[in-house]
Amino acid sequence: MPQVKLILNYVYEHERARADQVFLTQPIGGGQVIDYTWRSMMDQARRMATHLQAQGFAPGARIAILSKNCAHFFMAELAIWMAGYSTVALYPTEAAETVRFVLEHSESSLLFVGKLDEWPRQAPAVPASLPCIALPLAPASHFPSWDSITAGAVPVKDSPARAPGDIAMILYTSGSTGQPKGVMHSFERISDATATIEACMSEQLGADFVARSLSYLPLAHVFERAWVECCHFMVGRGHIFFAERLDTFLEDLQRAKPTSFISVPRLWLKFQQGVFSKMPAAKLDRLLTIPLLGKIVARKVLAGLGLEAVRLAGSGSAPIPPALIDWYRRLGLNLLEGYAMTEDFGVSHTSTTALRALGHVGAAMRGVAVRIAGDGEILINSPGKFVGYYKRPDLDAESFTADGFFRTGDLGELRADGLLKITGRKKELFKTAKGKYVAPAPIEGRLGEDPLIELSLVSGAGQPSAYALVVLADGVRATLHDPVVRSAIEARLEALLKKVNAGLVEYERLAMIVVVREPWSVENGMLTPTLKIKRARIEAAIAPNVDSWYAQQRSVLWV
Repeated sequence: MPQVKLILNYVYEHERARADQVFLTQPIGGGQVIDYTWRSMMDQARRMATHLQAQGFAPGARIAILSKNCAHFFMAELAIWMAGYSTVALYPTEAAETVRFVLEHSESSLLFVGKLDEWPRQAPAVPASLPCIALPLAPASHFPSWDSITAGAVPVKDSPARAPGDIAMILYTSGSTGQPKGVMHSFERISDATATIEACMSEQLGADFVARSLSYLPLAHVFERAWVECCHFMVGRGHIFFAERLDTFLEDLQRAKPTSFISVPRLWLKFQQGVFSKMPAAKLDRLLTIPLLGKIVARKVLAGLGLEAVRLAGSGSAPIPPALIDWYRRLGLNLLEGYAMTEDFGVSHTSTTALRALGHVGAAMRGVAVRIAGDGEILINSPGKFVGYYKRPDLDAESFTADGFFRTGDLGELRADGLLKITGRKKELFKTAKGKYVAPAPIEGRLGEDPLIELSLVSGAGQPSAYALVVLADGVRATLHDPVVRSAIEARLEALLKKVNAGLVEYERLAMIVVVREPWSVENGMLTPTLKIKRARIEAAIAPNVDSWYAQQRSVLWV
């Protein structure tokens, strides 16, 4: 029986064939960077693998990484794999209680501590008995350093193999609906999924396309792990750059000049708001309609964002307003929407230049089967289908149909040409006092089409009608101290409420828009590390005030 070619086999091939090719570029501050070739990256990873093996952990032991994206995250993961273990990555912005939960639930044997901004509040959550190693760029600590360990270690020899069924990684979900779940992915599944991603990229960009990527979305999340890290491990010919910090992000983009750039709706919106802060939307729209000048202006806008070299742009993780996609396409950026989950290793649906439609997330990728259940739930069978939830066989049983399709929990509609539209989440449906179910996601999408709105949440279970909580855009919030401006914004929100309601059936219509004072963030616990709203957390926080909002009978409230 021929040996299955797994992700590590590709890595070993590139180590030999591309030894002196720069693979990773890490900024270290002050405008300086360090380039790592395939040879130098693998030399460090092999040395750390030897050290890990010397600790005597049981085969398949879980080794955790708590770090922002950096070159040594990749090296640590390769070391873990070569040593015979499984990776557990934690979000670098995670709250202390979740850090503690993941480390204890996964029974991690060691923790790599890397580049972090939140370490002072996270450190107390790390068990005192857990061995830790500090990666380069990590906060100051008493932990043994990566550099000191690798300097004294001998590289592991040959090409350590892993069995197809070995668990490569446990990806903990971001916890938007409660306690995070550990999603187990085997080497065979991540290899099959990555091959599917590579085929998708080749179909759209050409088989010899050389990708330049900026790795900045959390590596603890499935997208960055699958579409950036694993895809580059498999293809080999690309170049990955890392972001230094939030306030250098545009400089980091300019350095990387990525050829593919995938982000979340919130960042695409912030990019647009940044453009509008320099040029009013109406003026830009007018310039874009002028045949020759419009193209010049569009190129300058994209160059200012560092996106002028992008040939494939994508959005995922949450619904993106169709109007925002259309705006980027007018600039010449081929922004496409996709849909996938942790449980399918990022392999589900994607739009293409040939098959796309505003409001749809694309068609099934190669090897993906999809169908819509009788209650509207989207069911997926993917090459990247996970092995199961770590230590939760009870969840495994209820997560799959009898014939192996994963129950996504999302509601959707399929067009005849295969394009999928997400219409909401099963668990997010709520009944108003009128006895009709309301799906919040489509209404939130309509609200998000207005540049005033950064985030929104539609709720109203048991109330006379639904209502919307909104977070205003950064630039708008900064002007609210001016009574004249505030009055104008309130008038715009009243007009928005009428516009949105005009497109809804009677029982879906919103009674009011409630403007929250404090923006939702990861830090205050209202957003997940992947910037999804924590619906239950937000609803619980405002519950004592909702009845009084209705009693005021106003169309716009400021709270």
